[in-house]
Amino acid sequence: MQTHQTRHRIVFLDRGVFPFDLKRPRFPHQWVEFLTTRQEDVVDRLRGATIVITNRLRIGRAELEKLPELQMIAVAATGYDQIDVAACREFGVVMSNLRGWCDCSVSEHVFAMALALRRNLAEHGRIARDGTWQRSTAGSLLYTPPARDLCGDTIGIVGLGGIGKRVAGVAEAFGMKVLIAERKGAASIRRGRVEFPLVLQRSDIVSLHCPLNAATRGLIGKEELERMKPDAILINCARGELVDDAALAEALSVRAIGGAGLDGLENEPPQAGNPLLRVPYANLLITPHVAWASDQAIEEFRQQLVDNLEAFAAGTPRNRVA
Repeated sequence: MQTHQTRHRIVFLDRGVFPFDLKRPRFPHQWVEFLTTRQEDVVDRLRGATIVITNRLRIGRAELEKLPELQMIAVAATGYDQIDVAACREFGVVMSNLRGWCDCSVSEHVFAMALALRRNLAEHGRIARDGTWQRSTAGSLLYTPPARDLCGDTIGIVGLGGIGKRVAGVAEAFGMKVLIAERKGAASIRRGRVEFPLVLQRSDIVSLHCPLNAATRGLIGKEELERMKPDAILINCARGELVDDAALAEALSVRAIGGAGLDGLENEPPQAGNPLLRVPYANLLITPHVAWASDQAIEEFRQQLVDNLEAFAAGTPRNRVA
């Protein structure tokens, strides 16, 4: 790691993901940013860079071998599955991520989705506006099946990091029973955890908060969905690739589960023909990977990102993964 040079060249590969002002580091630097970058252009755009900032672009061994001047990868997110951590260590490249910055925002998004699905908010809003209520003789029009309370139900949490812990706390405040899932396929069960298949079987809501890696990609597929209760809700406010979109679309279409709330899909932006976007399921909510985007989270994002850069330049990297 070389931090003695007086002027860093910082390249932000996918600045367009964040349509708000960013703080710039106080050390001498040249700042170059691109709204978007194709994967095949990563190396060319990083030639001569000492620091790269990226949200989702892949930087692996093949890229690092061609970028001898690169000293730091600043991931503008918590998840870093797109970065080859082992290769970073081998090449002496520091890699830092953001931590705890959107725990409140994401956990609130989880319950916004759960409540909207459970209380049929979209359908109730429609009948209030389209004349259905006006044409009725009822002051209180129960047009859909009654809502179901969260209180007394069971939520299964898969992934007990900062967000998972906050979701557990909010769930308990709602009066829910909380089950913490052990890793899928684990040989032993840690204290306070429940075997993954049992969490699926017992939970009224299953909420995913685990990182994306080789063990969790496709974590929820046909077999897992079949284990869930027929009225259960699946919430995924982590990485879209945790869920098999086609399997979920089939489960929703035949009402094998009660509903789903997704903040993202397997491919982002979605590809044409994604079955979850083709059919307007009443029991499905999708948001475009924005669970993190609250005013408070954005301010924390802005500060942590520049803090990571400045700590690296000072020779004391923080939030370091590699």
